Amino acid sequence: MPEYKYLSGFGSEFVSEHPNYPDALPKGQNTPQKCAYGLYAEQLNGAAFTAPRNDNFRSWFYRIRPSAVHKPFQSYNGAKFLSNNWDEVPPNPNQLRWNPFDIPSDKIDFVDGLHTVCGAGDPKSRNGIAIHIYMCNSSMENRAFYNSDGDMLIVPQEGALDIITEFGRIYVEPNEICVIQQGMRFAVNVTGPTRGYICEVYNGHFKIPDLGPIGANGLAAPRDFLTPTVWFEDRDVENFQVISKFQGALFSASQNHSCFDVVAWHGNYVPYKYNLANFMVINSVSFDHCDPSIFTVLTCPSLRPGTAVCDFVIFPPRWSVQEHTFRPPYYHRNCMSEFMGLILGRYEAKEGGFFPGGATLHSIMTPHGPDFNCFDQATNAKLEPQKIAEGTQSFMFESSLSMATTKWGQETCNKLDQQYYECWQKLKNNFRISS
Repeated sequence: MPEYKYLSGFGSEFVSEHPNYPDALPKGQNTPQKCAYGLYAEQLNGAAFTAPRNDNFRSWFYRIRPSAVHKPFQSYNGAKFLSNNWDEVPPNPNQLRWNPFDIPSDKIDFVDGLHTVCGAGDPKSRNGIAIHIYMCNSSMENRAFYNSDGDMLIVPQEGALDIITEFGRIYVEPNEICVIQQGMRFAVNVTGPTRGYICEVYNGHFKIPDLGPIGANGLAAPRDFLTPTVWFEDRDVENFQVISKFQGALFSASQNHSCFDVVAWHGNYVPYKYNLANFMVINSVSFDHCDPSIFTVLTCPSLRPGTAVCDFVIFPPRWSVQEHTFRPPYYHRNCMSEFMGLILGRYEAKEGGFFPGGATLHSIMTPHGPDFNCFDQATNAKLEPQKIAEGTQSFMFESSLSMATTKWGQETCNKLDQQYYECWQKLKNNFRISS
């Protein structure tokens, strides 16, 4: 297995230089007349040049060849179920639940295994979200992928990902996440059947949420986010493919070398990973069930204060100690869309029917909540301190946008559970005239 080395921090200014090539990183400037070792200087911008300093993201590469050295892009016909057409099927306000998505038996890599379930908005206007499932079983050979439309938050569910980026290598296992930001080229290696979830945002970039009255510490600690150190290859390849996602469509360009040829880099616009086990949980120690926003790991803000294009929320193992309280999630109608996935274990509000590798979508103002069994047990349980969600990790992509399903998500995948609504039908009228 390759050696993986990381730099710690979130939103930091990082520096990485290959130890065999000292001074590959220029001192005191970005674009010397001649770069050391005959390298080329190239900037990658994740924000406008004039964005405020706190929101200005860029990195400088010192690489063997510029990224511009490739032949013209042509339309790419792989990943047939990748889409941003939100009008393929009529709107569906019902509660939706998908059984685990099938990993293919034919040889399929990460790019060709991308399938869009739902989303909203438009990458051309830089406003929107798309949720994909990736299902693959082979590594990307002599090709790389980058997304011109937005950031990709990757949530592995089955199988680890060995991700090669222009910045270095990242190893991501289930119960970890990885963010590959807009424009960053990467390739994914796998060792067998592999499946997971992706949230793509068109608006901006993911951030760690402000803590407000929580204080200086809590939730996801900045030091637990890890960015790879430089790794490169100087490798000639007869037909290396660079696949681009641009305005919702895929294109491919060929070149005669690997694009992973960065010998040194510096900047604050980087890929990163995070281990969900490191999340510091905040919860009620008196009464009532807290809103799920206390479990937010990352957020991509919209232009409306406090309202996200996507909040990435997890439901990790934790203690439940509230007194005289219905402890599971409450019944709910929300002005946000809620897409949930299950990495491992059993989700406490619905222990039957929601399986790892599956998903649910509760659309804007669609009612949802605990099923009959969960309500019955929680209402009659003896309230004592209890460790819940042990061996479980579920998550939610919550968005202010009204997401529509694709034809693949609604029909072609053939995984939609048509009986999902039945889990609430046993809930009966318990009303009594006297309390």
